[in-house]
Amino acid sequence: MTADQEFFRATTEKFLRGRVPADEIRRLRDDPTGFDPGYWRAGADLGWTSLLVAEAAGGGTLSGNPLADFALVAFEFGRHAAPGPLIPANIVAAALSDTGSHPEVLAELISGTAIATWCHAAAGRGPAFDAVDVEIREAGADLVLAGSSRPVEYAGAADHLLVTGYTDGALTQVLLPAATPGVTIEPLSSVDLTRRFGAVTFADVRVPRAALVGGCGAAAPQVTAQLEVALVAQCAEAVGAMQAGFDITVRWAADRYSFGRPLASYQALKHRFADMKSWLEAAHAIAEAAASAVDANAPDAAELVEVAKAYIGQHSVELLQECVQLHGGIGLTFEHDLHLFLRRAAVGRARYGTPAEHRQRIAARLIDREAAL
Repeated sequence: MTADQEFFRATTEKFLRGRVPADEIRRLRDDPTGFDPGYWRAGADLGWTSLLVAEAAGGGTLSGNPLADFALVAFEFGRHAAPGPLIPANIVAAALSDTGSHPEVLAELISGTAIATWCHAAAGRGPAFDAVDVEIREAGADLVLAGSSRPVEYAGAADHLLVTGYTDGALTQVLLPAATPGVTIEPLSSVDLTRRFGAVTFADVRVPRAALVGGCGAAAPQVTAQLEVALVAQCAEAVGAMQAGFDITVRWAADRYSFGRPLASYQALKHRFADMKSWLEAAHAIAEAAASAVDANAPDAAELVEVAKAYIGQHSVELLQECVQLHGGIGLTFEHDLHLFLRRAAVGRARYGTPAEHRQRIAARLIDREAAL
């Protein structure tokens, strides 16, 4: 990291440690929104919402690699199990910046005075995690939305919805207020204490063509880019949760004595720690490689992102379950902090495709590559 990146990461870490310690995370369990608006605005002031936005639109990066900079924030979010719509809000901000659409909404997102989320996922679509279940029809001067999207992160807290749908078989995106007539948001349950999800239904919702984000039927490239951003950020967040759980467990094993010796001195446990350390270091490396590849628009960026999600999605949960077991009974209690990170990793594992789904895509790539030789 550059000095600026390290300062930015350290500032974010200090802010999260002070504003959302573990006790605050537990308190937010019963909060319908899952985060405090003032906390989110303060985070926006630190730059959380502007890293993927062009400088001309009020954003800017620290290093010239916007996704690598954004991944630093996502990592700290995972390391603190922090609340807030970090990933969806930035995806929407990046989409508006890239297309030059809705500058007044983009300014609100950058300042943290408004929340936006991305309605993309379709429930029950099998292995196609990027399937879409919304139809966007052209109706004269208007567009009509019909269908549903779930799970949508922080749908209940959002002021604006970026909706991905099909127009005559081609992808289209529109931005509309969450309060638009015909939009219904139903809350969903989640094992994560602060992350909130909802099911969003569009019952022939009519919006003007000015709601378009990009061209009608021309959104496929930007949707692909948005998915890559989401996956890279999700992986960075999972690595942060892995790091937090591992650090807690190493301290525990060094301080906890059994039969007159610290737990960390037992050979059987050393082997388990060695395995976890190898998973953690590999996860760091592949998450950073994926972010760098997407920033550089490298030819293998899509494949690296899939590999990162397949590996980190599996080993994040596996590592944190090991941490819980190494703690013994105390690791299973609500009062201990470990479950906060295991919950975050477990939800993240299923977001934007499971490891199995991404392994299927990697296998398909290898088969196609072999056939082309």
